[in-house]
Formats: sequence, C-alpha cells, structure tokens
Amino acid sequence: MPIKKFKPYTSTSRFKTVLDFSGLDKDAPPKTLIETIKYSAGRNNAGRITMWQRGGRHKRKYRTIDFKRNKTGVPGTVAAIHYDPNRSCFIALIKYADGDYRYILQPEGLLKGAEVVAGPESAIKLGNALPLENIPVGTQVHNIEMQPGRGGQMVRSAGAFATVAGVDGDYIILKLPSGETRKIRRQCYATVGAVGNREHNQVKIGKAGRKRWMGKRPNVRGVVMNPVDHPLGGGEGKSSGGRHPVSPWGQPARGYKTRKKNKQSDRFIVQRRINKRIGR
Repeated sequence: MPIKKFKPYTSTSRFKTVLDFSGLDKDAPPKTLIETIKYSAGRNNAGRITMWQRGGRHKRKYRTIDFKRNKTGVPGTVAAIHYDPNRSCFIALIKYADGDYRYILQPEGLLKGAEVVAGPESAIKLGNALPLENIPVGTQVHNIEMQPGRGGQMVRSAGAFATVAGVDGDYIILKLPSGETRKIRRQCYATVGAVGNREHNQVKIGKAGRKRWMGKRPNVRGVVMNPVDHPLGGGEGKSSGGRHPVSPWGQPARGYKTRKKNKQSDRFIVQRRINKRIGR
C-alpha cells in the first residue's frame, strides 16, 4: 500500500507520512467479531504503575482473529479488507459457505473476492492454511503454530514471513524473520504467503502528539533524573551517567543476556538469531 506525504505547511507535516488507506473497506466490522477490552494504562490490580510510559491512547475495540484456522474443508470468500487498530497488519473478513464470518490476517496480495480454505487437503495457495508437512520446501508462510491446535503464535506482524527450509523426521525446519532457524512439529498449521502491509515500518510519526494517540507517553532519560530515581541520575551539571547504561533497577541495557539457560525450547532451535545491534 502506498505511503502518503503532505505539503510542508508546518514543521510537523514536512516529515509526517501515513499509509494510504484508500484500498480498505470503510464499513463497520461485524458486531459478533468485536470485543471491548480493558485498558489498564500500565497499572496493576492495585492501581500502581508497573509499566512506564503508557496511557492516554485513543479508544479502540478488539477484533477477534481466527488464529487457529480450524474451520477445515469449508471454503470462504474474502468479503472485505479492514484496518485493525490493535496490530500492524490489515485483516481480511472471510465469509464461509455456511454463512459464518471470521477475521484472518491479510496475506500480501490477497484481495477482496478471493477464495481461501483451511485443511490438510488445501492447495498451496495464498491465504490457505494447512499442516507444515503438506507445504513444500521454499514456500513462504506466516501465522505459524508452535503446538498443534493451539493457534498461530509466530510471524504475525506486517510484512513478516518464514520460509520452509527442510524436513527433519517429525519436524519441519523454518527460517524465521529474526534469522533464527527453528524446528516445528509437522502437524502444526501455517498460512501460505507473507503478511500484508509491508510498508508499515516506512511510516514516519512526524510529531509527539501522534505517539500520544497510540498510548505512548514521554520517556525521560535516566541521566536527567535524581540519584534516588535512577542509577544514572545526579551529578554536578550535565553528566554522561558515569557507568554503562542500565535500567532503573540496575540491569545492564546493552548486550546483557536475560534468557534463561536450559529452556525446553532450546532443543528446537537449530541456529540462533543474529542480534544486529551488538553483532552476535
């Protein structure tokens, strides 16, 4: 989807860009597929802030997404392509032959009027969901299950896709967007194609107020705080902190490994992802 720019009437509009939503349907989502979600603004059940820099976003309703794709053997037609405020990609409204409506993540290239189906006998076609054992090597997939029947948990953001790299006994080897190579059970479902809206990461916010609409509040640097509030705070005049960057609770911010050792999922990882920021 193309990106729209603005004439520089203000310093904000000089840099601000938005996605051109002209290709989306403007009708309201079915009431059976929307839910009201409670927004805590980063507070726990006692009302205390436990997650900083959150709050004040625009109201939104949650769209129920069919991540399991368990309506097997029933063909469906794409009735509309809708915007979803809760995720970076767009969603496709599917009308099935039995009259049921469901939302799925819109794969790149899936247009209104296209037909999709889920099940082991499905064709290798954009938007179809089937077990990984039935998908040939080299195919791009998304919305991948980690456990059979649990529903897609991996590769769900805009523009993302994994590649079927090979077969290893009861497992299928996948190359994930992070660069990690991982084994997934053959019975796990995946959807053919890459997630749509790949231009999402090219959008420039343009102004601080637009971040506030999204529920992101200002992030104050630790070096300008007082020593009681942050390990990097204090000092006479402006300081650089005097130590390596850390969180407010003293945890190193760069290169410090926080992943637990001997995790159960370690045996499924063939090659770890490459951290481009620290080069390892």
